[in-house]
Amino acid sequence: MRIKGTVGQYFAFLSIKYDVDPDKLFAALISALENRESTCENLSITCRKKIRDKAIFLITRGHKVIAQLPIPENFFLKETNPIADSRNTDYIRGYLVKKANRSSNSLHVADLKTGMKQINLRARVVEIPEPKRVFTRFGNYAAVTNALIADETGNIKLCLWNEQIGSISEGDIIQIENACASMFKGEQQLRIGKNGKLSVVEDQGIPSSPARSHEAHFT
Repeated sequence: MRIKGTVGQYFAFLSIKYDVDPDKLFAALISALENRESTCENLSITCRKKIRDKAIFLITRGHKVIAQLPIPENFFLKETNPIADSRNTDYIRGYLVKKANRSSNSLHVADLKTGMKQINLRARVVEIPEPKRVFTRFGNYAAVTNALIADETGNIKLCLWNEQIGSISEGDIIQIENACASMFKGEQQLRIGKNGKLSVVEDQGIPSSPARSHEAHFT
């Protein structure tokens, strides 16, 4: 696998992809550097050889080779764990958004983050405020409201326009397809694009009013 970003970001990517704790992974790399071999969760790590200020590592999972790469000596001399630190970079957050988009069929409210697209979500309609009449950038008037929807993990506003408003009622379980998560006036909300779909489905046991302690927090 070709390395993208820094070595720390690459191992942060691996820790997410293979569900490995970043602190355990960093400790396992140090152990392999000192003892030639180590394991971390479902990964086996081998330090194959040392060349000047670098060491060549082989990482496998069962019989599958995950990576073979040189790691500079200064990677192990940092004051903090460079793998854990790298998980907070834009590079890794971008990967997480893409990963969430690929698995959007099983998303919950608490999974949503600004910028996500092609979101599929099932939730209960908690409240539909009285629509407002607004003048759009297309030169016409339209009705708009932000309905409150919720599942067992939290709640979020859903922007509804014109005929969408009358297509659902409070208490309905709705299926949202191909939506996007955006920020409007400092508040997270879902928007259904022109290729999106909104439909009422059978009750799937979603709570009618989730506890406030489950309300989603977004970053």
